[in-house]
Amino acid sequence: MKGHLDLLLLSAIAREPSYGYAVIEAIRGSTDGALDLAEGTVYPALYRLEGAGLLSSSWTVAQGRRRRVYRLTALGRRRLASYRKEWRDFSGAVQAVVS
Repeated sequence: MKGHLDLLLLSAIAREPSYGYAVIEAIRGSTDGALDLAEGTVYPALYRLEGAGLLSSSWTVAQGRRRRVYRLTALGRRRLASYRKEWRDFSGAVQAVVS
């Protein structure tokens, strides 16, 4: 996970603005449970990404509970595009070695 957490979080939120637990569930669901991120890992990362200007958030109430919903900022969209390119380059290089 190290070095790829931001890519995963930003990608999940790019699909749909979400609150923290929904982001965890989206990643878990997309990977058939292979990536089961801990709340103690995700929430600090979301706060850090917001502090860096990659996410914005607002409070909503759903089913009687307050939830902080995260959205990508313009900077977040640009950074995600950069992370995706880096991932494609890296995974292509690894694929060339292991094939």
